[in-house]
Amino acid sequence: MLAAIALASSLATNEVGFKIGDDAIIVDAIVNGKKLSLMFDTGFSGTVVCDDNINLGKASGVMNLRDFVGTFQAKTVKINTLKMGDTNIDTTDMEAVQQPAAHMSTSYNTHTDGILGFQAIRHNVTEISFEKKKFIFHPSSLDISKRVPDNKKTFLMKMLPIGNNSIEGEVVAANGKKMTLALDTGNAFFATTHKDVLERIGLWEPKKQPKFMKSAFVASGEVASWYKHMPDLKIFGVPVQSSVWSIIDLPSSSAEGDGTVGFGFLKNFNITIDFERRRVWLENFTGETGNQAKGEIGVTAGFDPRGNRVMIWRVAPESPAAKAGLKPGDFLLGVDDVEMATQGFRQVEKLLSGDPGSKVRIAISRGGNLIRHEMERAVLINE
Repeated sequence: MLAAIALASSLATNEVGFKIGDDAIIVDAIVNGKKLSLMFDTGFSGTVVCDDNINLGKASGVMNLRDFVGTFQAKTVKINTLKMGDTNIDTTDMEAVQQPAAHMSTSYNTHTDGILGFQAIRHNVTEISFEKKKFIFHPSSLDISKRVPDNKKTFLMKMLPIGNNSIEGEVVAANGKKMTLALDTGNAFFATTHKDVLERIGLWEPKKQPKFMKSAFVASGEVASWYKHMPDLKIFGVPVQSSVWSIIDLPSSSAEGDGTVGFGFLKNFNITIDFERRRVWLENFTGETGNQAKGEIGVTAGFDPRGNRVMIWRVAPESPAAKAGLKPGDFLLGVDDVEMATQGFRQVEKLLSGDPGSKVRIAISRGGNLIRHEMERAVLINE
């Protein structure tokens, strides 16, 4: 009887539901007795990033963190307990990073206290089911390396032999040149790489200046970026006929990685990660693999706490916004029938984007004067 109970336990699976926020997974977890709503980010190699206004305990040290652009330092707190649903996570050597994170609720349009990173799942065979909106913790006896993919709907990715705290895979361009990209649920874009990487693999002419520059925001701050159409790729073994990537206009901060494959691609799959066996199983349940360029007006804007209003930070040259005379420093008061309050850049970008050729009405304030515009959205990407 005891043997039967032990066998049943070894074959058991645990499931934890999650929500889909704006381009992100949001999951509830209990950390050191505190219930937190966290954005799940396989691109963060640690365990937890939590808003520093939440008391998780006494500070235990500091940690150096690196993103697309650079390295920065934050204080840490030892994690004594971590629970996801009914699953208790082994917290040996785990720490929580504490830094300001209140802005994340605005970014993802739902309450968010911080980030749950890859370290929380790396010792489990973990399925991220976008289809069912749940994590499925499988028993360690499940060996996905023995599965046979059909390479149409199901794919088996072998992780590259780099990245002790990340899931690194291969992306092959139409010319046969390769990039190393991490599987990153925390990247809201379809995929992100750097201008120097495109130059290295022959997809961008050296010294050529991109058009329609905009801003992207990472933990270390604001960076210049632009969109590029990427045809005929194989991403982690999945054929992708057409996709639009966000390109960081700075060299990569990593000597090994070239960027990340983000939420825009991953949301089409149920993904099982077995880090110990270095395998990832991808099941395409939507029938989609790529993405299409949206229409936009060429504005980057978000909440400015100094003026307590939404401010335009960047206007892309040759864009509809530039042709209409919009300028950095203008305050954005309304988009169509939506009044601006404390919207972050993600919400503003969603409001301003739409089908190419569709029209959008905006109201701005400049020098205390109200100015209204109607603009036609255009595709602002680099071929």
